[in-house]
Amino acid sequence: MKKESPSKAGHIFGPVPSRRLGRSLGIDLIPPKTCTYDCLYCQVGLTTEKTMQRKCWIAVDEIIAELKEKLALKPDYITLSGSGEPTLYSECGKLIAEIKKITSVPICVITNGSLLFLPEVRRDLLAADLVMPSMDAGDEETFQKINRPVAGITFEKMLQGLIDFRTEYKGKYWLEVFLIAGLNDNDEQIEKMTRCIEKIRPDRVQLNTVSRPPAEDVKSLSPQRLEQIQKKIDKYAEVIADFKGTVTEDFTAKDDDIVDMLKRRPCSADDIAAGLKISKLEVLKHIEELVKSGKIIPTTQNNKIHYKVI
Repeated sequence: MKKESPSKAGHIFGPVPSRRLGRSLGIDLIPPKTCTYDCLYCQVGLTTEKTMQRKCWIAVDEIIAELKEKLALKPDYITLSGSGEPTLYSECGKLIAEIKKITSVPICVITNGSLLFLPEVRRDLLAADLVMPSMDAGDEETFQKINRPVAGITFEKMLQGLIDFRTEYKGKYWLEVFLIAGLNDNDEQIEKMTRCIEKIRPDRVQLNTVSRPPAEDVKSLSPQRLEQIQKKIDKYAEVIADFKGTVTEDFTAKDDDIVDMLKRRPCSADDIAAGLKISKLEVLKHIEELVKSGKIIPTTQNNKIHYKVI
């Protein structure tokens, strides 16, 4: 059966600048935007295919062949992420095993955690070096309001999956808590999420808020409020800081490289420069041409200009 590719531009993107992982070389396993959730804050946009049916859209050997060509970019991490929920890709376990045969670069899975209640999904991720699930609510009502999951996924199922995975997984386990002003940042929700975190027992808790253009009109928290919540929520909690990359001139970017990056998420000029290891001046030259040609458009979030593909 012919595999369906999620993107004409290929399955590997970046390296992109990550506030948590440095320069991350992403593997996009899912057609955009296929997900178990339709989160209000998603930087990829609204979900067009909401499902919990796992499939193999791309052959593993096809991904590995493309990855071999990209390893010369020397990423800090190889990341299973992209335009949808990566654990929907049914060959995650095989892919992780094959990646480890060709490189020692650590593998990270960025997941919304929604399918970890399934034993087969937990088994698939056991060989990853780092798993980063998310949790945005402390109860069913808030979970439904923010994450808008597909039928069949409840708050209790999601939470139990996060708890069960911790008991089986021996790698690094970092939990992201995404906070939205007026929705899950009140003291009651913080207390509920804190109790959940105590059950999950992650190695780190990372507090995040809206920094790139979201799917819906939701608002970010102030740095002061994030710091207050950090002190309340967990001794291992941290506020995710802006990524600071080292720019070198060892890679000459093309317009296609920038467009490929922006297809997965909006980025600022600084993000692009840090991810591709080129000067901001060079990035701005490319951006000017891409805007003129109508391939990308600027958008403002938190008083900062980001660019996204039209």
